[in-house]
Formats: sequence, C-alpha cells, structure tokens
Amino acid sequence: MTSTIVISIIVALIVLVLFVGAPAKPMRFVGQGVVKLAIGVLFLFFLNVFGGTIGLHIPINLFTTAIAGFLGIFGLASLTAIHIFLIV
Repeated sequence: MTSTIVISIIVALIVLVLFVGAPAKPMRFVGQGVVKLAIGVLFLFFLNVFGGTIGLHIPINLFTTAIAGFLGIFGLASLTAIHIFLIV
C-alpha cells in the first residue's frame, strides 16, 4: 500500500469517529495507557541523563517504556537492577 492510501484511511477513520463519536470507556483506558507510556519515557530519559555519569544506560523502547510507565519507580528500579546485575 502506498502512503497516500494509508493516510486517506486514517483520515477517514478520524472523520468517522468525529461524526459518530467514540465510546467513552475504552477511550479513557487508551488515554490512561498513553499517559503512562509518556511517564515511562520521561523516567527512562532522566535515568539515562543522570545515570550516564556512572555508565548506566537503559534503551528507550516499547518494552522498557511499558515497564517503567506501568510499574513506576519500582519498574525503573527493576530495569536498573537487571542492567547492573545481568547485562554488565
């Protein structure tokens, strides 16, 4: 599929949701998930910035972001422990 077809399908779906209306409960769960993933990205970014001085770097990808976002500080600590004890 060309990019024009993909973009036109996405635009059509957005217009359909605007006219029909999205169900509130599933959209709330999707919104909360996106916010938690964004928080996970911020956690990992600041860990990489401040941990760079001691050689600590955890890649920011979907798996590590989901762990850091949904588990919070404990998820970040577990990723750090896995990096220190298993990878290095």
